[in-house]
Amino acid sequence: MDWLLDIDWRGMFIPDTAIVELVIRGSIMYLALYFLLRVVLKRQSGGIGITDLLVIVLIADAAQNAMGDDYQSIPNGIILVATIIFWSYTLDWLGYRFPRIEPLVYAKPLQLVREGQMLRHNMERETMTEGELMSQLRLQGVEDISVVKVAYLEGDGRVSVIVDGSKDKGASPRHRP
Repeated sequence: MDWLLDIDWRGMFIPDTAIVELVIRGSIMYLALYFLLRVVLKRQSGGIGITDLLVIVLIADAAQNAMGDDYQSIPNGIILVATIIFWSYTLDWLGYRFPRIEPLVYAKPLQLVREGQMLRHNMERETMTEGELMSQLRLQGVEDISVVKVAYLEGDGRVSVIVDGSKDKGASPRHRP
């Protein structure tokens, strides 16, 4: 039981950094990373969005620091995690509630194909190659781009495809009318 006396109980539970500073630091880092990722990395390969990944990484780092003694107190980590979650929720809420803010929070779909023709300028904006686009079309059951009425790069990074029903060549049965 002597080991209990060796623990720095005060340092573990009393924040060693001002709470306002932690909230400001967490806010600045979240917002800076959010907008950098929103502008630079709209497209990703997974099913979760960039902001979801950002929240997970930031929470993991903040929680790890609190657990690993990089902070002197557990409340420092809890405050940072709470700040990250607050901004994640607040930005989603603002984007939902206020139409003028929505474009800042949610990426608009970007058209990649129109009437069977690749829109190379838009593909170039997202650094998407023809091979990547065709791979995405095949995942949707489309082998021939000529049957694609429109295809969009959605805000979450997935590609959505609408097939022209009058041209069923190259479309899988699930995409035929």
